[in-house]
Amino acid sequence: MRQHEITVERRLLDANGNIAEPGFARRALALYSRADIKAPAHRIKEWDYYLVNNGRFAVALTIADNGYMGLDSISFLDFESGYQQTVSPMCALPMGRRRLPESSARGDISVSGRGYSISFFHTPEGRLLTFRMEDFAGSGPIDGRIMLTDEPQESIVMCTPFKKRAHFYYNQKINCMRASGRVFARRREYIFEPDTAFAVLDWGRGVWPYKNTWYWGSASGKLDGVRFGWNIGYGFGDTSAATENCLFYAGRLHKLSRVTFNIPRRFGGEDYMSPWTFTSDDSRFEMDFVPVMDRASCTDVKLLKSDQHQVFGLFTGTAVLDDGMKLRVRDFPGFAERVDNRW
Repeated sequence: MRQHEITVERRLLDANGNIAEPGFARRALALYSRADIKAPAHRIKEWDYYLVNNGRFAVALTIADNGYMGLDSISFLDFESGYQQTVSPMCALPMGRRRLPESSARGDISVSGRGYSISFFHTPEGRLLTFRMEDFAGSGPIDGRIMLTDEPQESIVMCTPFKKRAHFYYNQKINCMRASGRVFARRREYIFEPDTAFAVLDWGRGVWPYKNTWYWGSASGKLDGVRFGWNIGYGFGDTSAATENCLFYAGRLHKLSRVTFNIPRRFGGEDYMSPWTFTSDDSRFEMDFVPVMDRASCTDVKLLKSDQHQVFGLFTGTAVLDDGMKLRVRDFPGFAERVDNRW
């Protein structure tokens, strides 16, 4: 498919609150402003999500203002022992009062509640993530301090409309940042080293339809000594102008066409812990995926529901760069997810 690349800075939304220029960019050229949105405050969704992973253990952190509901989340996953835990305190009707930044490149966020705090800071050294929760689901306290450095020159930025007027999704995924720091959890210390630990930022702002299902996959690491990773997905709006599928190699983005998630089924539903496959219509992303852990969660309060399966595992297959160079991947750590929302 032909894909439109955005190359000039401009406002994200037009006078009617629609995406002014649908497509993808290699950096955040579109200028986002809540004041330009033509939707009530309770329909606006904004979040910053960080995942730090070294293939042995991982931490995921979220600060979100979803209009009618605020969510702060800490996840810790130990793939070697099979332990996982997620705690996600919520608050009612933040409606923009959390003041999430209008750019991923600047602005700090700090939230706190009963017995916990999460902060994302920009510093001269890089992005600093700090968090603490006094009682992490009965396993004692969890706290951490992680620095993200060596942000790649290019990322994937999507300006995506939905079919419904004044609905849109503006998203930036920054892969392959190096991570260093420590997490204290389960009464022991876990250390992230920058040579083996990598992070992705999922920075999202938009107005979404009430019902939605998305698929997202991501990986960041090193391949033969070179930083390498990918972003794949669909279900985030009308991707006729561009997909979000891409490879990252040595700090540069290599654009892919459409990628399909082939999730096995059993007994009439998805069998998330059986092997998956991924195929692309341009034959540039062909992967087998062996699941290791399903970080499943379901929040269901009748009218509002989010059913999430973020499956971590190992990818084996081939990826082809823009110049035709074929990369062979074996047991490369990453994740793929399917999320159903009524929100």
